[in-house]
Amino acid sequence: MQFPGQGKPPLGVIFDSAMGSRIGDALALALLFGLDGKTEARVASVSVSIPSLKSAAFCETVARFYEARNLPIGMATGGKPFPDTPMLTVPLEKKNSEGALVYTPGIRKLNDTAEVRALIRNAFTAQQDQNSAVVLTGPATNLAAVLDLYGAKDLISRKVQMLSVAAGSFASPAPEPKIKADIPAAKKLFAEWPTPIVAVGSEIGEAIRYPASSIEKDFAWAKDHPVVDAYRAFHAMPYDAPTTAMAAVLYAVRPKEGYFRLSEPGEIQITAEGLTRFVPSPQGKHRYLILDPAQKERILQAYTVIASAKPAPRRLPFQKKQDDAVKKKEEPKKDQQKKPF
Repeated sequence: MQFPGQGKPPLGVIFDSAMGSRIGDALALALLFGLDGKTEARVASVSVSIPSLKSAAFCETVARFYEARNLPIGMATGGKPFPDTPMLTVPLEKKNSEGALVYTPGIRKLNDTAEVRALIRNAFTAQQDQNSAVVLTGPATNLAAVLDLYGAKDLISRKVQMLSVAAGSFASPAPEPKIKADIPAAKKLFAEWPTPIVAVGSEIGEAIRYPASSIEKDFAWAKDHPVVDAYRAFHAMPYDAPTTAMAAVLYAVRPKEGYFRLSEPGEIQITAEGLTRFVPSPQGKHRYLILDPAQKERILQAYTVIASAKPAPRRLPFQKKQDDAVKKKEEPKKDQQKKPF
């Protein structure tokens, strides 16, 4: 909702994942809420592309943890049943010393979730023109379905700056699980999506792994944290997790910060085996991220500091306006400011 005199709001982010299959998706959602807390982004919608109430419930639990209590969670209802992995069940079933659930998700049955195509379409409609981005960290199932809605492509063209996709492999092409999970949807997405697409290959996530030490130290302020509980349940600790999904979020919100280099323009094609094939073309709307080794420490610092930040208090628009006015008076002169991570 827009308010008179509020000005342009932060970038609205539509986040779609297969939460539960990889811990990187949970870290990416924490990073997104951290950027929301810094008013660099707004979480416009969250959805899961697998028919899993536990997946949707975990996303809703994370949203509640970050005080986004009225955020509906969309869930796909078709496809193969998804197993209840430990990174979902352990946090959702965690109990305190009195035997009560530590987290109380609002999703327990199908009717507690949102119809995913309507949710994403409505999220687009609510954004100012060219003031939103889509982050996809799972199969393309949901977004491919949205493309079939009447007028969807025109709506996306007006509202969305880019689609940031955590999928594929570009350094050494190989079939990628998130592509293979729904190859027809991936083909449709890359062929028909009307805005620029930036793909984040698995090589990016493997090169920069989220450190287990951050889970143990940087989140110590929280007695209970659903993302920390999920991380510890996903694998035996300590382990460092790939950050492909986090890179997709970071680039979508901060594309001009120089964290990554971009490939030349081209077209990403999906083969029958699930390979992502990049064909250079000056007219192409697709690119993929290339790691800049000189930026690794800066990227990792952004991941750990923002993802582990305490939830920011939710403020009404007029409160934010007042806070911004105070902040402007207190800002140092431009030549005294340092470049942040």
